[in-house]
Amino acid sequence: MQLTDAQRLDWLRLIRTDGVGPRTFRGLINRFGGASGALDALPEITRRAGKPVKPPSRAEIEKEIAAAGRLGVRFLATGEDAFPRSLQATDAAPPLIAVRGNVDALAKPALAIVGSRNASAAGMTFTERLARGLGEAGLVIVSGLARGIDAAAHKASLPTGTVAVLAGGHDRIYPANHAALVEKILDGGGALVAEMPMGWEPRGRDFPRRNRIISGLGLGTLVVEAARRSGSLITARYALEQGREVFAVPGSPLDPRAEGTNDLIRQGATLVGEVDHILAVIAPLVEQADVYGEGAALGPKRPALEEQPDFWDEIELDGTAIRVPSASLDFDPDAEEPRDDRTRLLAFLSPTPIGTDALSRAAGLPVRVVQTTLLELELDGRVERHANGAVSLTAR
Repeated sequence: MQLTDAQRLDWLRLIRTDGVGPRTFRGLINRFGGASGALDALPEITRRAGKPVKPPSRAEIEKEIAAAGRLGVRFLATGEDAFPRSLQATDAAPPLIAVRGNVDALAKPALAIVGSRNASAAGMTFTERLARGLGEAGLVIVSGLARGIDAAAHKASLPTGTVAVLAGGHDRIYPANHAALVEKILDGGGALVAEMPMGWEPRGRDFPRRNRIISGLGLGTLVVEAARRSGSLITARYALEQGREVFAVPGSPLDPRAEGTNDLIRQGATLVGEVDHILAVIAPLVEQADVYGEGAALGPKRPALEEQPDFWDEIELDGTAIRVPSASLDFDPDAEEPRDDRTRLLAFLSPTPIGTDALSRAAGLPVRVVQTTLLELELDGRVERHANGAVSLTAR
């Protein structure tokens, strides 16, 4: 299937309509034979339901398409050849995605890597090792462009290909200080994917929406450092619901950032200590001739970790009711980074020993500053020294 320009515009008008999410979109298309018919019928359907909505005008969508074109963004629709079949195989796939960069990167076997934004230096270093090895093995690395584990995964896989999924529009990079990383991803043959319109500033509830796309693009999802109430666990839950593999890196029981990953392992996620632990599970899927074909098995279905929240205020198609808008999630997309050197360094330390050079790179501080601050922390009894100059938080 290949949409005409007129059909693509109608699809965008329909999915940009208030109250129309992926499931309602599919229902309307099936019921009225296409987006044009659905757009004609929608005002009356919603009027009878007691909450009339009006689709955006053609001019509004043409303006969005023009703005996207200036950035080199393409709109891909489900069913089109270029739309990633891995994502299309999921239940709540977006009807359209906006893609900037190398579209071919979306057709390659991929693995998602997610984790804590307030990651430890040891977690980021291990993430880099895994992402680099997986990339060299032929996998594209997918993540969410957040600071911490996401950024480490993207940076390590720049030479082999990485895909960043945005929570907002393509012209609203978040966090803003990752604009340079975005350019490196594009220059390296990677891609950016967004579901939300141009100009959309990401809100808390947009990040869980984004997470289902991150997991849907990969054969599996690897979680490195995640607290028990972490957005990364939402991504793992989606992977389970999508029948994808879930991997987790174990951590110290003394580190709150490892509580979520350790729980995943107890629930059956594959424990990961090296690249081969992932490749042993993923290789058979990669070798399938048509791993994302119609009806392909992308991994065994497993019980969901918890009931899936409704992220869309979907219109009921019987014309009698509209679901009450779901409450905003208690989700902080990017807490403010520590400002002073001492607090910043403590945030990157964990019970796992890490070398001072790696700590310096992770914290973005000169080695001289790190060494001086570590001495102060050691005198305060906050850190302890190990062989080869490694340091860790003191067990308490």
